[in-house]
Amino acid sequence: MSSVVNSRIFKDIFGTAAMRGKFVTLFLLNPKSFSIIDLWSDEARTGYYLRWEIALAKVQSKLKIIPQDACDEIIAQAKLENIDFDKLKQSTELIGYPILGVVQQIVSLCRDGLGQWCHWGATTQDVTDSATVLAMRDSFDIIEIDLDHIMNSVAKLAEHHRLTPMPARSNLQQAVPISFGFKMARLLATLQRHKERLNEIRKRVLVLEFGGAAGTLATLDSSVALECQAELACELDLAQPEIAWHTERDRIVEVGAFLALLCGTLSKNATDIKLLMQTEIDEVSEPYVPHRGSSSTMPNKVNPISCVYIHALAATVRQHAAALMDAMVADHERSTGPWEIEWIVLPEAFILTAGALNQTKSLMADLQVHPENMMRNLNLTKGLIVSEAVMMSLGAKLGRQTAHDLVYDYCRRSVLEERTLIDLLKEDEKISSVLSDSELMHLCDPANYLGLSGTMTDNIVNAYKKANLTQTKRK
Repeated sequence: MSSVVNSRIFKDIFGTAAMRGKFVTLFLLNPKSFSIIDLWSDEARTGYYLRWEIALAKVQSKLKIIPQDACDEIIAQAKLENIDFDKLKQSTELIGYPILGVVQQIVSLCRDGLGQWCHWGATTQDVTDSATVLAMRDSFDIIEIDLDHIMNSVAKLAEHHRLTPMPARSNLQQAVPISFGFKMARLLATLQRHKERLNEIRKRVLVLEFGGAAGTLATLDSSVALECQAELACELDLAQPEIAWHTERDRIVEVGAFLALLCGTLSKNATDIKLLMQTEIDEVSEPYVPHRGSSSTMPNKVNPISCVYIHALAATVRQHAAALMDAMVADHERSTGPWEIEWIVLPEAFILTAGALNQTKSLMADLQVHPENMMRNLNLTKGLIVSEAVMMSLGAKLGRQTAHDLVYDYCRRSVLEERTLIDLLKEDEKISSVLSDSELMHLCDPANYLGLSGTMTDNIVNAYKKANLTQTKRK
């Protein structure tokens, strides 16, 4: 059985072609040469290895650490099409790691023994960690694009429905009125924080690994070792590490935590939408596509689909983030096992996150909103949803506790007698003496008790637009 991330049937439900098949430069002699390969595939990973080895050769020839002829030959041979993946599979199974197998193939292709200068002074994990960082950088770009699409859709929903009244729900019970725009603005604000986190993570995570066996660069002459490291970082457009991080895995774990946080937000939104889609509520619906969500036996059914997938994807990413936490417990300077946990879960965490983003993107782009059903549900309790508004108004005139007890009793009577709250309130002489019928009508209209829903929504939407404009100018 294949994994959902590479299943012919499920791969575009639980992942995306963009995350699996981004344009990945193969870093050959011609910088314009590229191929569409899977971002987290063996080919892409090996392409990143080759890029690292080429960059190292360039830097070391510039610093006179290796001969220029060796650099030229390494560049000429370190091409993805030259790698025998069957042979690489065999050597990896024998050795335990793929890097040496890649280097051995490059060495065998180089003329006149010049390949011996390939991988000079480096260790396996230097290449592997740097390749992972390069893959994460490309993955971040995909995530940011999808996040921008989603935020744009959510901002439009927030703006359009800034004063569309609906019930807020507390403990799954109706609480007080809010606007649907306010609900969307809260989501938008959260996504904006994730966008900020992504930018912050880039600064901490996009860092080169190059330290040699124990991270001390002992294999290189001390007069050029750190310069070589700095030049290599520059060549790969990564930050130079302040010190080796072979077994300090906080960077990788932070990425996993970010993916889990992002997916958690997407799943919270999907959960709310699932609940609002229930037949008895029907305040929003997933975008309508003929036969999507249909039942094999019940013709009336239009089940939530994107929301269901998002829930499953997010839950799995959270478990992968927990596994990365385990990988932090790495022994001494080079670990015996925890590192390999990353190999297993990090690629899938990125692909599943891309799947959750993709499902959310289509969900929010064409979300169907039903204001008439929101108003119907606001009126479902015969005015009880605005009992707080009545109590607060009466509290200023009769005292808070007196008002609370009075309105509480009428709420109970409204339920038992199946009468509207306003009718009961009008019959009370104490209430009528301080509030007119028109004032009671105003208080009992849910659309008049939205608080600062509109203002808060405007604040978030305007902040989003400002940040978006700044980003556009920066690009």
